[in-house]
Amino acid sequence: MTEIEALVQRSVAPATAPAPSFEPALTAAGASANAAVFPSVAPPADIAPAPATAPDAAAGSRALAYAQAEVGQREEPPGSNDGPRLALYRSAVEGASPGEPWCAYFVSWAAQRAGVPLGVDGAGLGSVAQITDWAQRTGRLLPPGAQPQPGDLILFGDRHVGLVESVAPDGSLTTVEGNYAQAVSRVQRSPSEATGFVRLG
Repeated sequence: MTEIEALVQRSVAPATAPAPSFEPALTAAGASANAAVFPSVAPPADIAPAPATAPDAAAGSRALAYAQAEVGQREEPPGSNDGPRLALYRSAVEGASPGEPWCAYFVSWAAQRAGVPLGVDGAGLGSVAQITDWAQRTGRLLPPGAQPQPGDLILFGDRHVGLVESVAPDGSLTTVEGNYAQAVSRVQRSPSEATGFVRLG
């Protein structure tokens, strides 16, 4: 009877050997294995997550290149706010209508072609006021008096918008603007005319 009791006690006794440790294997495999084993572990609160995409410093330059290639395109017929090329600019803005002022359509088109479309979900923006509001909400708006760079949008109140082409040593600006003299035009501007700038990248 004593032998049977001893056998029973041995079979139900808790194991005294330590549980196996997986730490050496994880350490050897590195942080990627750790992430794979524990995918729901969040980083410490004081470490900001990396942005989904890095800022695109060349975005403004690309938009400017598209705009420069359009210099000389005109309304057809003159004064109509319409024409085959203007229809292309309108295609970058959801809900755009023929016969409307088109400077905002033009910069929306250039930005879309450059891969940095304006507006929520890249829907384009049809007015200067909308561009200003969107730029302010997204941290892209620069105040008047800021140092612009080629490819920045240049704002003239809520009535007109273009793209900065170059900045002279004296601060004067050359711009490319849609709907200036019923065409896409290269214009000389004083920096004091600008009410703000929008950085695309």
